[in-house]
Amino acid sequence: MSIQSQQGQNDPERPLLSSSSPSTSSRTSYGVVTDSRTKVVGLGSGIDGNALSRNEGDVTHGESFDNVPQVKRQLGLFSAIILVFNRVIGTGIFATPSVILRTSGSVGVAFLMWLLGACIAAVGTAVYIELGTGLPRSGGEKNYLEFMYRRPKFLVTCAYSIYAVITGSAAANSIVFGEYLLHALALPPTRWTTRIAAFLCLTFVLIMHGVFLKAGIKLQNTLGLFKLVILSAVAISGILCLLGVFEVQEGYEKPDNLRWEKMWEGSRFEANAFVTGLYNVIWSFVGYQTANYALSEIRDPIRTIKRAAPIAMCGVTVVYLLVNLAYYAVVSKEDILGGKRVVAALFFRNLFGEKTERALSLFIALSTLGNLLSGQFSQGRVVQELGREGLLPYSSFFASNKPFDAPFAGLFTQYVVSCAFALGVSPGDAYLFMISLSSYSSAIINTLVSIGLLLLYTKLPPFRSYEWNPPFQAPRLVTVLFCISSLFLVILPMVPPKKGTKTYESLPYWSHVLTAYAVSLIGLTYWYIQTKWLPRRRGYKLVREWVLQDDGVSRYVFRKLAC
Repeated sequence: MSIQSQQGQNDPERPLLSSSSPSTSSRTSYGVVTDSRTKVVGLGSGIDGNALSRNEGDVTHGESFDNVPQVKRQLGLFSAIILVFNRVIGTGIFATPSVILRTSGSVGVAFLMWLLGACIAAVGTAVYIELGTGLPRSGGEKNYLEFMYRRPKFLVTCAYSIYAVITGSAAANSIVFGEYLLHALALPPTRWTTRIAAFLCLTFVLIMHGVFLKAGIKLQNTLGLFKLVILSAVAISGILCLLGVFEVQEGYEKPDNLRWEKMWEGSRFEANAFVTGLYNVIWSFVGYQTANYALSEIRDPIRTIKRAAPIAMCGVTVVYLLVNLAYYAVVSKEDILGGKRVVAALFFRNLFGEKTERALSLFIALSTLGNLLSGQFSQGRVVQELGREGLLPYSSFFASNKPFDAPFAGLFTQYVVSCAFALGVSPGDAYLFMISLSSYSSAIINTLVSIGLLLLYTKLPPFRSYEWNPPFQAPRLVTVLFCISSLFLVILPMVPPKKGTKTYESLPYWSHVLTAYAVSLIGLTYWYIQTKWLPRRRGYKLVREWVLQDDGVSRYVFRKLAC
């Protein structure tokens, strides 16, 4: 390993995007570590901002920000688009429309909710493009929070580490995969058969992305295309039904949902119902930031993320709206509200007959698998980036790409957590609690990121000295709207449910809210012990240095210097 001390250069107080001249930055901003194979540029706080602010003038389009070996940049524009598309579209579009219709009361208001959700997703996408072009390396929110909240040193990294593990769990979707796969195979979906299928699914994802990386990316891309083709076929079938080319099967009610007068019949505008429906719509669009977690593995990351995220989210929005149109063209409002099956199953039944329901189950299972592949691909990189910071125990293990030239350790960490939740948590309150905890933790992180971004544009100290000047900047109004939507997702779960409804059977409705804040204490305690209490007690100070690992990936290490 090669080591370059960065004591003065990697002070977290100094801006990552500096405004120094190229000649000065080559002498003072870059901490260069060299061995016989490659050059590693110190990240931390010593990055030259000029190449980034020039945007397209930077011939590497952001690759120099995190000088991982070029061979590790496996994803191009197409793969980045599919990464986001796959992550956003999981199972929500097959079941959520019935929930939205129930809370809105009418087809017209339901469409308005989906359009509003798409606008909120567009706002979030713009914000994360700005963040990704400003700090184009893997890790997502880890990097942004570290840049925004620098005092006390290393505190935000330790606190975020706990949230990264919680939000990266794939337990819920793996169980959904198991249920639909068993149904497609005509096998009884008992508690343990479902969880065994979930375990096998998680193991498959780990092997594909942790051992056979290129094959895993190809499978991920293939499933994304397959998902797009099938959903497009659903949309086209619904439109053809509207045009009279297809007809609803005999024995099922023919819908009349899209006549203007009928569209608004039964509309509900009570605040509680509208907010609940919008809450579900917003979560159906979550995942637009997925590419930000893997930017160090994307070629030309600045240019690519500016194209990939908008293309993917535009595709998601069009698919969502057209599929909803297809549902309402084929299934009556009464069937959707009164049926116990997901609306997609009613669609296939009405148009193609009962026998197609198993085919639908297989498609939903494959859609969920694509979602799991994208999610775990990105979350494994987040754990690896936390390892590269040097603060976690066994950081060299988590930061490494050994032995399969992939972040196997990060993927394995999420695999263990996901398997523990999937196999160890019983159905009912405990399971719903884990899902709600993960969702709420994500909302907290987004809120902190959006507030931090607004602070970067103020003239208040110390944010003025950070010199935030990314190649792409979202309009200030967009950032404010994203902050409001994030606060909405944080505040709503604190509101007591209306009489006659329960969030949980036996737990208080606020259980996951309180736990989401409480778990940060684990990270805070670890930070205090490692960076404050032990150094004071044993008489040393911590100094960070860059290390170039044998696999070509650089990371921080902490050295203890006697005071």
